[in-house]
Amino acid sequence: MTQLHTIKSFVLAGLLLLVLGSCVAQSKYETPEDVVDQSLFRTDLLPKDSVSIGMMPWKSLFTDPLLQQHISTALENNLDVRMALQNIGSAESYLKQSKNAYLPTINVGPGYTFSTQSLNTQFGAIIGERRKINQYDATGSINWELDIWGKMAAQERAQLASYLSTVSGHQAIKSDLVAAIASAYYQLLTFDEQKRIITQTIELRNKNLETTKALKEAGTLTEVAVQQSQALVYNAQALLVSMDVQIELLENTISLLKGEPSGAIARGSLFNQNLPIEVDLGYPSALLANRPDVRMAEYDLRNAFELSRAAKAQFYPQLRITGSSGLQSVDIDELFSANSIFANVAAGLLQPVLNKRQIRTQYEVSLYNQERALLNFKKAVLTAGKEVSDAVKMYTSQDAFIQVKRKELESYEKSVGFSQELVNYGMANYLEVLNASVNQLNTELAISNAQYAKMQSGVELYRALGGGWK
Repeated sequence: MTQLHTIKSFVLAGLLLLVLGSCVAQSKYETPEDVVDQSLFRTDLLPKDSVSIGMMPWKSLFTDPLLQQHISTALENNLDVRMALQNIGSAESYLKQSKNAYLPTINVGPGYTFSTQSLNTQFGAIIGERRKINQYDATGSINWELDIWGKMAAQERAQLASYLSTVSGHQAIKSDLVAAIASAYYQLLTFDEQKRIITQTIELRNKNLETTKALKEAGTLTEVAVQQSQALVYNAQALLVSMDVQIELLENTISLLKGEPSGAIARGSLFNQNLPIEVDLGYPSALLANRPDVRMAEYDLRNAFELSRAAKAQFYPQLRITGSSGLQSVDIDELFSANSIFANVAAGLLQPVLNKRQIRTQYEVSLYNQERALLNFKKAVLTAGKEVSDAVKMYTSQDAFIQVKRKELESYEKSVGFSQELVNYGMANYLEVLNASVNQLNTELAISNAQYAKMQSGVELYRALGGGWK
């Protein structure tokens, strides 16, 4: 009767704990409302309730077949991408483990124990002889903790957030990789164009050198003009050597991004490129849904939030049920008889009272981690807004810059022609021709750099809005 009363009391205590556990409901995670401001982008463009260019698949934006081939190879072979996949696999394993945390721990197995007592103990002195005991057993044990306060549920949600964070991290690496390959490819085409300009300039300067020598023989110019013309040829030749070096180094970089040994990179022409970028930003809040690194930062915040809930649950008592059953016998021949069967079950509540402040420290640290994750999330959003603003400014300003530079180039071209004619008739200093030639080359290179800057800022705008991982 007493035993029945004890069982009823324990069941009532367990039901009371379950009721209390449901009352101490864990708060659900919600995205902080003050993270995204609608003025996040510094631009005069009004946000549109439409699909941002960041939602475009990368193959729709980068239409060059050779560039598409390079990007596809990089996405398949890049070592950072492959390492990110391993991170996803690890996080998935931890997530599966957290889903099984609600189940009991069960162990089974056979055992053998040999024992003999000391004759120099009180018990050994009473017996007066050494006895040897063999014991054989086949047992199973169970250990089960009930998730009354939602600790395991919070840990499972934390692991889910961690898993989703690794998925977003993988997507962020892909987005950065696509942008890096495209930018490097366009830079390579720009170097090719600049190499063509420099080669053409060398040809023109060699012709001018011959003209200068002829004018010197005619007495119109001096050796100074000849040496200055020769120096300009050497200057352009040095630029050509430097350009060849930059081209090969950039090819090596692209090869590394593709996960391949360094080698030549197949490519098209700069003038055949079509980058269909429209400055359609969409609302800033779209960054939360489309930009992988921002999503990753929020998943890290969710993970920290759930871990703080789990840490708080450590303050409450734990309900554990343990038990074991099996066969035990000192005679192996009798091990599988009915008389060898044994069983025991125990249940208990464990309330932490004094544990060197470990639980409170863990809880306080979890709150600090949560606040740090929140600040990191806000920083990720602000960084994304800055990158979008920078890319928009760069992209929209390059056309005006190129237009002015083309007018400047036209003036220098005319200046070179007029100065050369005046020199031929002995009416001008040849230094004017040299200066005009140098300025012409610098302006041509500046125009090609500006054309690359426009394409590169378009690629950066696409990445900053979350494009590239689809």
